[in-house]
Amino acid sequence: MATPLKKTSIIDIAQQLGLATSTVSRALADQAGISEATKARVRQLAQELHYMPNHLAASLRKGRSNILGVIVPHINGYFFPAVMNGIEKVASEAGFNVMMCQSNEDLRREQQNIDTLLAAQVEGILLSVSASTHTEEQHLEQVRRQGTPLVFFDRVPEMAQSTAVVLDDFQGAYQAVTHLIEQGCTRIAHLAGPQHLNTSRNRYLGYLQALRSHGLPTDERWVYALPASSLEAGRVGMQYLLNLGTAPDAVFASYAFPAAGALEVLQERGIRVPQDLALACFSNEPFTTMTHPHLTAVDQRAEHMGETAVRLLLQLIERGPEYTPPHIVLKPELQIRSSSLHLPREVFVSKVA
Repeated sequence: MATPLKKTSIIDIAQQLGLATSTVSRALADQAGISEATKARVRQLAQELHYMPNHLAASLRKGRSNILGVIVPHINGYFFPAVMNGIEKVASEAGFNVMMCQSNEDLRREQQNIDTLLAAQVEGILLSVSASTHTEEQHLEQVRRQGTPLVFFDRVPEMAQSTAVVLDDFQGAYQAVTHLIEQGCTRIAHLAGPQHLNTSRNRYLGYLQALRSHGLPTDERWVYALPASSLEAGRVGMQYLLNLGTAPDAVFASYAFPAAGALEVLQERGIRVPQDLALACFSNEPFTTMTHPHLTAVDQRAEHMGETAVRLLLQLIERGPEYTPPHIVLKPELQIRSSSLHLPREVFVSKVA
């Protein structure tokens, strides 16, 4: 096994050139008072020895790390990578670097992520909590005690005075189910996410409210609790719904992947979508326009959420602990596609115009 190469330091360069470390440091920084000949010697040896300056250490000596920490539950699918794009775009424009961690939906891993970011002396943390964080919040209080600005996005714990950027999941679900009702659907089932997560719970509540607002009955048999937001979970959920005494004529899913799994089962059984059963879901994943038929989906405005969250964090950093930022709720956008259009499109357009 090869021995790893020792990282070159300023001390190594100084010893080889017979110079003081302070002289080498000033030469590398191109400071005045060092001759051009000495600067050239230092730079040449630094290049030969593959010297890499420690920018983090230099930043910390100045009292600033210029690093923002981000923790996401996972990077599967489209949503969280798109949020990261928004975060990095705005952070970079503001002169910050981003350190991203992934909790993998595990509380202990999330706690380790917090410790890592605090040890790196990040200037603020953006966090979307894991699916198991509801059982423990001490690590989140630790961030507050240290005075590190903390902004939640998408998934938010039930903590007092938390700062967050979220989507109006309730309204997004309400819009999707109302759309299904406008298509003539009256037996609308729901593939529901875990109810301890604010996102899934609000989607379920929006589903219920849409039914009640339009005088339709609510039946818990038509609500299937997804064990995961996966294709296979959607397949199992759809099979359960079809085996009920009275099958639904529409399904609203909390996530796109289970909706795609449900679509597979319907096609395998020869059930036409949307003629026999209409489909709509949350999460406007890119693949929702690649299925046949295309899936009606609530767009979560992922990149905009990332941009908004990091701007809020930067405000906290700049204005200090006395600043009380707003709780920002973004408006969802329903993308209506062929999977939910029971009525011919021209009839639907004239009906809602």
